[in-house]
Amino acid sequence: MSDERKAKSNTSAAERVGGSVKKTEHKSDEPDFQTLLHAWLESHRASLVDSVSRLFKQPIGSFFTCLVMAVALSLPMGLALLLDNVERLGGSWQRAAQISLFLKLDIDAARGEKLRDQVAALPDVAEATWISREAALEEFQQLSGLGEALKELPENPLPGVVLVTPEEVDKDKLEALRTRLAALPGVEQAQLDLLWVERLTAILKLGDRFVFGLSLLLIATLLLVIGNTIRLHIENRRTEIEVVKLVGGTDGYVRRPFLYMGALYGLGAGLIAWLLLAYGLGWLNEAVTRLAGLYGSDFGLAGVPSGDALSLVIGAVLLGYIGAWLAVARHLSELAPR
Repeated sequence: MSDERKAKSNTSAAERVGGSVKKTEHKSDEPDFQTLLHAWLESHRASLVDSVSRLFKQPIGSFFTCLVMAVALSLPMGLALLLDNVERLGGSWQRAAQISLFLKLDIDAARGEKLRDQVAALPDVAEATWISREAALEEFQQLSGLGEALKELPENPLPGVVLVTPEEVDKDKLEALRTRLAALPGVEQAQLDLLWVERLTAILKLGDRFVFGLSLLLIATLLLVIGNTIRLHIENRRTEIEVVKLVGGTDGYVRRPFLYMGALYGLGAGLIAWLLLAYGLGWLNEAVTRLAGLYGSDFGLAGVPSGDALSLVIGAVLLGYIGAWLAVARHLSELAPR
């Protein structure tokens, strides 16, 4: 009996050892996180290298595709930059909407400067400038051409003026600010050209809407261009893709090279668009500088800001990626092996 018990215990121990060995072997067969990460990175690297090599095998076609995308990208950005330069040419839109505070005739220079400091401290005011009665008369003599006639006047009829530059060009806020300034002591009249403000606001909104609408149209054009380009690449590799799916390739594995290809097209288009804008503004700046010099001004067009250039390149990459994703998603169902 003791021999039988020993045999049974040995058998059960062997089974337990065998089971633990099997469990250890099963665990060792599962890949760890580092292996999976390495395989994922290697798959992306291979897809990127394959996409770059395929683009360089067709340099002319790839360049003209990027060039078409770059032209579509540079148009709205160029218009936006020109609007910014026109705004800078005018000095400041806020200065165009200045509020003129005409003071009472008994307000001397000291009280006028004190009132200017009081107005400049208001939250909605960007700047306040004091113009004395003497300075106002001298400026009026120069601008009106009536210098000799004004000298015959017994006293200066012009009041001191405080020019108020608002923080924001908004009709309702400007009217509220004008009403508040008109109630200040020593102010005879607060004048604001609201018609000019309305015209200015309408021009700004028109320019913004035009650039926004043009941007939407050109973004749609970019998506169509990149989608059609990726579709041609898919058709050229249809047999290869069907074989990959036949041996178990996933949709993500099939999609990945085309997404990299779309992003590379976008990157090339963004860089070319940056160069086109920089060169175009520099070329146009020569004529603008010459024209401004005839009017005694040193105005010149500003170049492409680095922040806007970086946003342009990143946006182009995203558009290329999205266009490629849409194209592959549309045709992925057709790529099943036959």
